[in-house]
Amino acid sequence: CSPRTRALSVRDDEEGHLICRSGDVLQERYEIVSTLGEGTFGRVMRCIDHRRGGAHVALKIIKNVEKYKEAARLEINVLEKINEKDPDNKFLCVQMYDWFDYHGHMCISFELLALSTFDFLKENNYLPYSIGQVRHMAYQICLAVKFLHDNKLTHTDLKPENILFVNSDFTMTYNVEKKREERTVKSTAVRVVDFGSATFDHEHHSTIVSTRHYRAPEVILELGWSHPCDVWSIGCILFEYYLGFTLFQTHDNREHLAMMERILGPVPSRMIRKTRKQKYFHRGRLDWDETSSSGKYVRENCKPLRRYLLSEAEDHHQFFDLIEGMLEYEPTKRLALADSLKHPFFENMGHGEGGGSKTWEGNRDISR
Repeated sequence: CSPRTRALSVRDDEEGHLICRSGDVLQERYEIVSTLGEGTFGRVMRCIDHRRGGAHVALKIIKNVEKYKEAARLEINVLEKINEKDPDNKFLCVQMYDWFDYHGHMCISFELLALSTFDFLKENNYLPYSIGQVRHMAYQICLAVKFLHDNKLTHTDLKPENILFVNSDFTMTYNVEKKREERTVKSTAVRVVDFGSATFDHEHHSTIVSTRHYRAPEVILELGWSHPCDVWSIGCILFEYYLGFTLFQTHDNREHLAMMERILGPVPSRMIRKTRKQKYFHRGRLDWDETSSSGKYVRENCKPLRRYLLSEAEDHHQFFDLIEGMLEYEPTKRLALADSLKHPFFENMGHGEGGGSKTWEGNRDISR
């Protein structure tokens, strides 16, 4: 049909999503295969890119809604900067191939990745990753986010959902005690995705950033934030990989701070003095009722960090030493990613640990 009649038949649903189905072609280039995911922003579709030799790509189609379009423009700006600074994709941030405006829908095409580290965990009954797998994933995340920080960017929304496997194929073993199949991912090569909230150092920093469970104390206390808030999120992510559950499972600021105190010790008095959120404190201490139902919940569900160790082996202790550095309350004292990469936990990393050896070999030189 002529472009004009095609344009007339482009339709959106009530929520502003582009109505499209398998076989539709956008820009005479992207042939829709299936839906990969959906979010408030729009949908991600698996497409055949006829100008990349029929390669499959992920196409993020943003709703025709102004605030999401503006967010997409900001994300494109960040992704273009990443492409410019890392043309060979050595630093493990998802690669953008192309973007365009399709009848009011911003569209961004990316390399096609596999399951997120969260979805894999969920589909595996929350069976945690092995320490070797955690080590390889941790190294890559630190490397990718250090690259962002070196380029004056804070991701601000790091969480297991935003760390994707390059390939999530797995082997299965049957656990006799638990009477269930358990999956082991074959390759732990990962990429960091979702730069929709990434913020340049010189830009306006919104007061609240990050998804609740991964939110740093300086953000909750509205003390201002920068690169270290990403490091806090990484500490929370690594804990979750190691144990299979969220470190701070809460939806309330006061309870979140109480959990932090139970796991990491008291909030530093300097932060308490400086915060404008004085309602959470009384006489320089967290105002928290241990005897309430919330108090009981925190007591029963949280314990000092080192008590979560699954083994007394040295690498497990080194791992906890690393996340303790990442979960330092004071942003200025928190471990920087350049130092994280030199941490003893990463010392004797086996080549291609947990699969993805090529990536690992490639990464090794970068941090030196």
